[in-house]
Amino acid sequence: MVTHMGIWKRLRLTLDMIKFEHSVFALPFALTGAMLAWRSQGFPREGLLMKLVWIVVAMVAARSAAMTFNRVLDADVDALNPRTKDRHLPAGKLSRGFAWGFTAVCVLVFMAAAAQLNSLCLLLAMPTLAVLFFYSYTKRFTSFSHLVLGFTLGMAPSAAWIAMTGTLDPTIVLLTLAVMFWTAGFDIIYSCQDFEFDSKSELYSMPKRLGIPRSLLVARMLHVAMIVCLLLLVRGFGLGVISVAGAAAVMLLLIYEHSLVKPNDLSRVNAAFFTVNGYVSVLFFLFWAADIYFA
Repeated sequence: MVTHMGIWKRLRLTLDMIKFEHSVFALPFALTGAMLAWRSQGFPREGLLMKLVWIVVAMVAARSAAMTFNRVLDADVDALNPRTKDRHLPAGKLSRGFAWGFTAVCVLVFMAAAAQLNSLCLLLAMPTLAVLFFYSYTKRFTSFSHLVLGFTLGMAPSAAWIAMTGTLDPTIVLLTLAVMFWTAGFDIIYSCQDFEFDSKSELYSMPKRLGIPRSLLVARMLHVAMIVCLLLLVRGFGLGVISVAGAAAVMLLLIYEHSLVKPNDLSRVNAAFFTVNGYVSVLFFLFWAADIYFA
């Protein structure tokens, strides 16, 4: 009983370490990709629920594996950063061995889910994991790591399309680009907190390269690019006014997000990063799902 309790406690700590609840950032975009694929096929009902279940399982497992890998790889760096020194691994709350084991289990679950979807998903499963794990190294040699992170989340809607259809429509790549620009933008904002630490370390980031004021400007430009991609996507798939309203809601939320963060005042970065972006993904899905299903 003690052993089982220990395992469950370590599992809870692991889920807390990787901020499991933040799966909400990419999941709505993945489901939107799946719904657009479903629409393109004429709204077939057969097998829909199970495909959606396996898409969710695959996405959550892949993210969990990648986040745990990132925490293990960055544990020594996190120990030196005042903002992150109390994270689970550097603080000794969780062992690296358990984290590696959790990563391996998530990889197996992801592979199993990909196999349940279709042969192309299974074929692309390992390259997908390679991209997800590769991100963790990019902070060590490029200031464009934010865009790589964005691409790792942006793969979700295109992957969902492949899961639904077994092929890839080039138009859905616009949603991948939209998510990539969105994620890179808010990650730049978040990384401004570590400007001083990054400046003294061997890590790379946009704030370290450009400074905080110009980095925030780059984040704004990336979010403008996101909105442009969404509007092009509306046109590409022949969507209606509800989707346009969803893009407008996202734009207003992003304007609010940028109003929370100033070059000389980063005290509300967490509100901008966690709260606002959670609303962005959920509201986007609600508007676009309504347009796809009811229009």
